[in-house]
Amino acid sequence: MASRASSKASVQKTPVPIPALPKLGTTWYERGTLYWLCRARTTFFLLMVMAAVCFFAVSLYRGFTSEWTPTARTVADWVQAAASCVALPWGWLKQRRGHREALLNPPAPEQTRLAKSDHDGRTPGRIAAGRGLVLLAAPVLPAFAAYIVGWLTAWLTVREYPSEVGARRWMTQRM
Repeated sequence: MASRASSKASVQKTPVPIPALPKLGTTWYERGTLYWLCRARTTFFLLMVMAAVCFFAVSLYRGFTSEWTPTARTVADWVQAAASCVALPWGWLKQRRGHREALLNPPAPEQTRLAKSDHDGRTPGRIAAGRGLVLLAAPVLPAFAAYIVGWLTAWLTVREYPSEVGARRWMTQRM
């Protein structure tokens, strides 16, 4: 029969499984090569998206202003350039503030999965609604594209995503 001391010493908590996060899997835990490859893949994809959005925005804006007089087009181009110069850092700051707030109350792994599922379910409807709004927004589309570029660039350059912080806290609570 084992003594009380030896039976207490042999009782160990079962290790907490590393939760898989959307798009990162379990690579976020060790932050090794696979993790950085996942982040690089996301960065490459979003750089292509940002280039396409900017090309589309400028092309649609050019098509919208092509029938204007040269003077009106020049004034509109300068206004658009100024608006874009304001929108780019505004998108960056908006994302950084949101990221800071999300780090204060990061989501647990289950909340992250539910948010991703909810986002994926709403995306087709947003795309359909966005098609009509893009035509109405043609005069300000370059500034909107600049805002998106600033927001996505700030999102891509964070050290750690809130979902990773939340998963680490979740694991710490379960140990």
